[in-house]
Amino acid sequence: MRATFSLCSAARTPLIRFVGKRSVPKSVDHTPRVHPASPVGALPDSFAAYRAKAQQHGPLGRSSFTSGIGGQSGHALGPIRPQNGQFFDRAELPARFGRLTFSEAEMEAIETGGASQFA
Repeated sequence: MRATFSLCSAARTPLIRFVGKRSVPKSVDHTPRVHPASPVGALPDSFAAYRAKAQQHGPLGRSSFTSGIGGQSGHALGPIRPQNGQFFDRAELPARFGRLTFSEAEMEAIETGGASQFA
C-alpha cells in the first residue's frame, strides 16, 4: 500500500476559513507620517539630511571617512607606537606579570579535575 502517495496527491485544504470575499481597499494613504513615539515629532527634510546626522555603529556621514582611519593609507598614518605605560604584547610586560609555570602535580590536578589530590 502506498499511503504516502495517496496523502501527497490529495488536495490540500487550509485549516483557516475566511468569512466573505477578499477585498482590497480602494484608496490607501501612503504619505509618510511621524511615528507617535518619535522624540523629535517631525520628519527629516531629506534622506541625505537624515543620513548626515544618523548614528549606527559610528557616524554614517562621509566626513568621517575622509578625516579619520580609512581616508588615508596605512603608510600615511605613520608608525604605531604604544603610549607610555601601554604594551602591545604580554611578553613586553615586566617579569612579575608573566605567565606562571605549573608544576607536574598542579597539571595532574587540573587534568583529572582535582580527583588525583584525594586518590
